[in-house]
Amino acid sequence: MAVKNQVQLITYPDSLGGDLKTLNKILLQHFSDIFKGGVHILPPFPSSGDRGFAPLTYLDIEPRFGTWEDIRAIGSNFDVLLDLMVNHISQKSAYFQDFLKKGRKSEYADLFLTLDKLWEDGEPVQEDIDKMFLRRPLPYSTFSIEETGETEKVWTTFGKTDPSEQIDLDINSEKVKQLLTDFFMNFKEQNVKIVRLDAVGYVIKKLGTSCFFVEPEIYEFLDWVLELANSLDIEILPEVHAHHTIQYKLAEHGCWIYDFILPYRVLDTMINKSSHDLLHYLKNRPHKQFTMLDCHDGIPVKPDLDDLIDTKKARELVDVCLERGSNLSLILSEEHKAEDGFDVHQIRCSYYSVLNCNDDAYLAARAIQFFAPGIPQVYYVGMLAGENDIENVRKTGEGREINRHNFTVEEIEQSLEKPVVQRLMQLIRFRNDYEAFNGEFEVLDSDDDQIRLSWKKDEKRCSLHIDLGTYETVINFIDDDGKEVQYVI
Repeated sequence: MAVKNQVQLITYPDSLGGDLKTLNKILLQHFSDIFKGGVHILPPFPSSGDRGFAPLTYLDIEPRFGTWEDIRAIGSNFDVLLDLMVNHISQKSAYFQDFLKKGRKSEYADLFLTLDKLWEDGEPVQEDIDKMFLRRPLPYSTFSIEETGETEKVWTTFGKTDPSEQIDLDINSEKVKQLLTDFFMNFKEQNVKIVRLDAVGYVIKKLGTSCFFVEPEIYEFLDWVLELANSLDIEILPEVHAHHTIQYKLAEHGCWIYDFILPYRVLDTMINKSSHDLLHYLKNRPHKQFTMLDCHDGIPVKPDLDDLIDTKKARELVDVCLERGSNLSLILSEEHKAEDGFDVHQIRCSYYSVLNCNDDAYLAARAIQFFAPGIPQVYYVGMLAGENDIENVRKTGEGREINRHNFTVEEIEQSLEKPVVQRLMQLIRFRNDYEAFNGEFEVLDSDDDQIRLSWKKDEKRCSLHIDLGTYETVINFIDDDGKEVQYVI
């Protein structure tokens, strides 16, 4: 199966109308010619936290969202992309609950990384921990075993609680390989076309390293997954937030990658009205990427753009974003902060709000995304030109909720009436259907206050021109009759 070179939607299972059945109705009613590339449904599985990213299993769908039948119904008209958190599984999963009860006697004990698998006596060594890229103060949690009263230290990369809600899997264990195989076989049965490997950068734990994207072992694991997925006709998309050179290594390895650099580059271009850095980037990036501007987390900054941005200028851009209502996710570990203390991991906002709800600026940003080589994904809030949900942040205390508004059917229908959404849908139709996007891409010479990009295939060609002074965005293209047509977005 080849990934379709058309626009995809990213949505939670309950964000467009409340459940999967309603999502399918909404897709068929309003977006059948919009999301021809497919639908990325953020984790619809039973989960104990992190809005779906701490799954108990991948064999079931959370009942309040629906059933596998609903996923298959969506999949009969749209390619479905689902996540697999290859690094961890929920503490509340049947597997770990059995381990908590029986300890080493559990049939699932080998799924998990007890610390004796790394340190001889099972006692962590601080010198080793100091080298690691940590996502919490310690990379392990201590649990008490019900039947014996013994304590077990188990590796936990992620989790805001102690002990953590997300328990790491030991990918060297045959039992884990069998479990992942079972999950993939089920995905195949349910007509899932693409699987995103979430948190894959953390799967290798090797003392003396950062325990993040450890080479060459990470490739051995990826090759194993790719072979399994290929045998089932499933495409794989590794999700790695890291220094851009790591992304590029993945691309060289033949993997699809995420363009986590583009959202910041486009934002910087729109706010500072200069295309210099963006155009330099577009000339040099790998083409086999999924592109996005917005997602369920935020606009990536560090470590994705380390060594690509001037931290003083980045701080100025971040200040503008804060003035426009954004909030920030910060880097935890000292060694990953910039020398001047710049520590912004992600800028959390609605992309429409951070562009000051300026319709023309927003559509210019989307036009850049759609012209950049790759598979464009549009997050559901961005699709409906949703604004910062400050109320939800206040209510939940979770900064990421700023861009996670759940739309009722009525709110969706109201949003679809907005001129900016109508214009966006027209632009998506053009991106989906114009044949030149399967041809050759070129960045054309332009002044810093302009952007000129082009695509051509056989007799079809189209060019994008954006005036950053006014955000006027124009596409010139050759139509089916061979005439040049101008399309003002």
